[in-house]
Amino acid sequence: MQPNLFAIIIFWLGVLSIVYVYFGYPLLVWLVRNFRPRPWIRKSMLPTVSIVIAARNEEKHIRGKIENTFAIDYPSEKLEIIVVSDFSTDNTDLIVKSFSDRGVKLVRPDRRVGKTEAQNLGVEEAEGEIILFSDATTKYPPNVIEQIVPNFADNTIGCVGGKLTYQDPNRTTVGRGASDYWNYETNLKVNESLAGSLIGVSGCLYAVRRTAYKQMYPEACSDFLIATIMQRQGLRTVFEPRAVCHEETNVRVDQELRMRTRIAAQTLSDLWLNFDMMNPFKSGFYAVSLISHKLLRYVTPYIFLVVYLANIVLAFNSAFYAVTLLLQTAFWLIGFVGLIVYWRSSKRSIFSYPAYFALITVASIAGFLKFIVGEKFEKWEPTREQTSD
Repeated sequence: MQPNLFAIIIFWLGVLSIVYVYFGYPLLVWLVRNFRPRPWIRKSMLPTVSIVIAARNEEKHIRGKIENTFAIDYPSEKLEIIVVSDFSTDNTDLIVKSFSDRGVKLVRPDRRVGKTEAQNLGVEEAEGEIILFSDATTKYPPNVIEQIVPNFADNTIGCVGGKLTYQDPNRTTVGRGASDYWNYETNLKVNESLAGSLIGVSGCLYAVRRTAYKQMYPEACSDFLIATIMQRQGLRTVFEPRAVCHEETNVRVDQELRMRTRIAAQTLSDLWLNFDMMNPFKSGFYAVSLISHKLLRYVTPYIFLVVYLANIVLAFNSAFYAVTLLLQTAFWLIGFVGLIVYWRSSKRSIFSYPAYFALITVASIAGFLKFIVGEKFEKWEPTREQTSD
């Protein structure tokens, strides 16, 4: 095979792979949900609900979170509030204890255990039929439980994910990229849910059937792994867009990069430990979603590199490939320059989309490297505190 022909094949296979990951798979899911939909029963019900809030040094937010939880429109006799303080060193525990006369339970391990293990401990203490997981900074509307629990009327549903919307009040480059990227992900969740099952949920708002919850290893990305745990039991994870919560985006590139790197490393580890679930003969379309939405997404940085190298070879003898090389080079230059220029903070600009795409590409590579060397992320510190300077 001639070198140029080999380069052409590599180039176009790479391009088609990238197109499939970002456009082809969403189209496939849309087709499945429209031509082979899997609806589920949704009926009004009033099960007992335990809200588990994992917290680490949240003295600035935990009081407001607890008061917000009390404002949820649900029978108080059916609602339990549990705060798991992950060996907090500030006044988090004292604040939680001040609500003990109103039934709020404090769980405090004798050492730092990380968010996932904190959730495990919370579930051990929980008495509710439904466990709702929340972050200490996430505020819920009064109807959040009212919107989530009807989905559990269907016995095939094991987990229900709510809708997280990102707000960007500072109008930054990172914020714009994060919010728009999340809107893309949210649309994908809607279709995945109706096609069969989500492969992950938003960690700040999801509920699990108590009898279906299984203890997770501490370094797991719990909001990703929970869907696979449900799938192994023959249960679905579905999306409830009417259960909504809001969070502000990160402002700085380094904040977002750390978060995305951690998520990439944890998710790759979870995929590796659950490799059997990527077998379509075992888990059906769920395997297709795992491969397409997660595995291939984290492989795309290397596909981009291969495409770029093949393009360099082809550009010497073709005006067309010279143009595609120029366009690729311009895109990545704009993206990486944007990351450098707007590393700390920036208002929105034409750099926003290429810069954010470059950011998630770097995070995917960094996460893969951390996964390869076996770095664990069982312990966590809120990003806003790590970067408060």
